[in-house]
Amino acid sequence: MAATKVKPTILVVLLCFLVTITLSSQPSLASQSSKSNRPSSKWAPRFLGRFSQPPNQQQQQQYRYETKYFSQRLDHFSFSELPNFPQRYLINTESWVGPERLGPIFFYCGNEGEIEWFAENTGFVWEIAPRFGAMVVFPEHRYYGESMPYGSMDVAYKNATTLSYLTAGQALADFAVLIRELKRNLSAEACPVVLFGGSYGGMLASWMRLKYPHVAIGALASSAPILQFEDIVPPETFYDIVSNSFKRESTSCFNTIKESWDALVSEGQKNDGLLKLTETFHLCRKLNKTQDLADWLDSAYSYLAMVNYPYSANFMMPLPGHPIREVCRKIDSLPDGSSILQRIFEGVSIYYNYTGGVDCFEVDAEDPHGLGGWNWQACTEMVMPMSSSRDVSMFPTFDYNYSSFQEECWRDFRVKPRPRWITTEFGGHDIKATLKNFGSNIIFANGLLDPWSGSSVLQNISETIVALNTEEGAHHVDLRAATAEDPDWLVEQRATEIKLIEGWINNYHQERKVIFNM
Repeated sequence: MAATKVKPTILVVLLCFLVTITLSSQPSLASQSSKSNRPSSKWAPRFLGRFSQPPNQQQQQQYRYETKYFSQRLDHFSFSELPNFPQRYLINTESWVGPERLGPIFFYCGNEGEIEWFAENTGFVWEIAPRFGAMVVFPEHRYYGESMPYGSMDVAYKNATTLSYLTAGQALADFAVLIRELKRNLSAEACPVVLFGGSYGGMLASWMRLKYPHVAIGALASSAPILQFEDIVPPETFYDIVSNSFKRESTSCFNTIKESWDALVSEGQKNDGLLKLTETFHLCRKLNKTQDLADWLDSAYSYLAMVNYPYSANFMMPLPGHPIREVCRKIDSLPDGSSILQRIFEGVSIYYNYTGGVDCFEVDAEDPHGLGGWNWQACTEMVMPMSSSRDVSMFPTFDYNYSSFQEECWRDFRVKPRPRWITTEFGGHDIKATLKNFGSNIIFANGLLDPWSGSSVLQNISETIVALNTEEGAHHVDLRAATAEDPDWLVEQRATEIKLIEGWINNYHQERKVIFNM
């Protein structure tokens, strides 16, 4: 069955939905080599990254909420008496019509970072809550932000023993327990819960709907790459989509980027080559190795593809609308005779310095979003194979090398990855049959410009498991706040999502013979 495609002029609704990024097993740039199996030390697939801009405190608190803490079990799956930890959550009940009218609870599944940042970038949930008379809850994922076991990050991240409770399954159990306790405390046991999530949070939302169908009536999973595991999709999918996003704007831009990696290596091997690269890219300190600069560029291109929104935004960095188009315009517009590396610097400055306020760049910047736990997750269960193809990709060619990946995980954490665990716990193979037979009320929403869309669900599975694909959409753009610049297709996509959620809630009430008046 074909997916529902939301286009600017027509909306076809077939009722029959995954911050950080350095990718899995990406190799070091190797001189005199067009293909390498050697991974760099930054192999973990990330949805958000250390090169992105930290949250702007002046821009936070756009939405009103109370910050609360819930004493959460460290291990939900044993009866050992371990110390609890405080799970932070943000809550707003201003629009909630209360338990007497069975007011719904909109529950966002927290991602791999501080919860305020996700709350401030998920305007869709806040904006539709009054329409539904809904409570809004944003819980923080364990081991991120202030929801830190053992009293501090230093202790929680100390070793494999203390980190062993950082899993998706434990996080989903946190959410389920928190929902039940909130409902009990508010006498709201009969109130329906709708799950929301983008990126990794979208994966959690869809998995939670499958694992705890009695806890939530439906889930909107936006940009949720639940199939990026165990060779379900080709490992080159992510980088191919990134590359195609640049090529669709400009073939010459694509070719310049593709040729730049060899130019980087060649320059770095010269006498004082690293110093010349430092000067060309306006780095704050002398470059130690070419790979650091390559990672910095790789991150920019990958994030540009993720946040290739049709309007100006400040999600990862302050960026103009259609930022890849602007990058390619800059690369292509330099006068004849400009070097490849000069063109690359001018282009990447759109991402790292669009506002013009940066004097020099740090290629070894610290992670601004508190995502340190993601390396552990990637080394244990979130094993997401990545590679780069020779012909389609504009990145250096490399294969996924599980052996090297496993060695690095052992060196860093003294653990061996379990690449088949996620599909064992949540499924993934033969996903159509699984969801059709055992699932319901899930929206998989994807913008096809988003490189993570290639590993999400892109076809309608049943009347209640629907794929909403937008050809010009990027990473969970539908969850962002509405703006005056929103194109028609985005307005229509959100309208479809609202209609489907409304149907879930109405069906829930009808089954209990309750008339719901909004």
